[in-house]
Amino acid sequence: MKILVTGGCGFIGSNFILQYLSSGKHTIFNLDKLTYAGNPENLISIQNHPNYVFIHGDIYDVKTVSNILEKFLPDAIINFAAETHVDRSIDSPMEFIKTNIVGTANLLLVAMNHRKIKKDKQFKMLHISTDEVFGSLGNDGYFTEKTSYNPSSPYSASKASSDHLVRAWQQTYGFPAIITNCSNNYGPYQFPEKLIPLMITNCIDEKPLPVYGKGENIRDWLYVEDHCDAIDIVLEKGQVGETYNIGGNNEIRNIDIVNTICTILDELRPRNGEKSYAELISYVTDRPGHDYRYAINASKIKKDLEWAPKETFETGIRKTIQWYLDNEDWWRKIQDGNYGQERLGSKK
Repeated sequence: MKILVTGGCGFIGSNFILQYLSSGKHTIFNLDKLTYAGNPENLISIQNHPNYVFIHGDIYDVKTVSNILEKFLPDAIINFAAETHVDRSIDSPMEFIKTNIVGTANLLLVAMNHRKIKKDKQFKMLHISTDEVFGSLGNDGYFTEKTSYNPSSPYSASKASSDHLVRAWQQTYGFPAIITNCSNNYGPYQFPEKLIPLMITNCIDEKPLPVYGKGENIRDWLYVEDHCDAIDIVLEKGQVGETYNIGGNNEIRNIDIVNTICTILDELRPRNGEKSYAELISYVTDRPGHDYRYAINASKIKKDLEWAPKETFETGIRKTIQWYLDNEDWWRKIQDGNYGQERLGSKK
């Protein structure tokens, strides 16, 4: 089986490729634009793997996508390619519209004409999305596959649009697609603008730990390797035309996340003078349109495909912190290059 992965140098995409190739399964063609968050060093360990091919390109470029499909004839496409950071979408919404909406439309248009689809009924496209398309929950309830979309940010609106396009292609043209909507991921190789790696790296440098508002916003946290296992199962067993929610069953307030990171680092890398990293916490003006709570009901994928997360938040966050301690060179290069951990997305 030959799989075209788009956005494979990003956080989730690179973790998926590393896991997938280590299992001895099939061949991966990785198409990545290499934006600020696309890091080839994530995959340096497999750059010479006989079943791995990297292609520098953009899903926005119809000619590039068409040439790849005709040359390599993949049996499946997994679309990770996306601009993903809510704060950046507030500052630069058109980049999200270009990649997440128009890029997905281009991928669908080209794939429709891909001769493999016309001949092989096993072909499918797996579109990776987010629970943010559903908007905000109150204190009760969960997102299901039937929850109406109600995006709040340019990022979530662009992902909602891409989901609608994929679903429309499936229903109108019979295009063989599956959509997954996941909760907040964390783990190795996550770009340090996101909450968990930002707090870990700021602790290590003893910088302030900026918490939006009062830190009471709640997210469901999913360890990235569990997410990749779920994607593998959906690719193998998922039904075309279906949507699967993928969650970690870990609802936690942002401030509790930060305090947990501080407590573990107090143990693993104590500060001088017996100070706690929690003393670095500072509360900053909240993000515009900040959704209060996300929580996923993942009972469908558990029942239909027999998937459930292996990691608890307690085990996953400890593994994640240790990874950032052990791979300081990786995130230092990012700090020295294209991200100085500045505040983004504060426009109103």
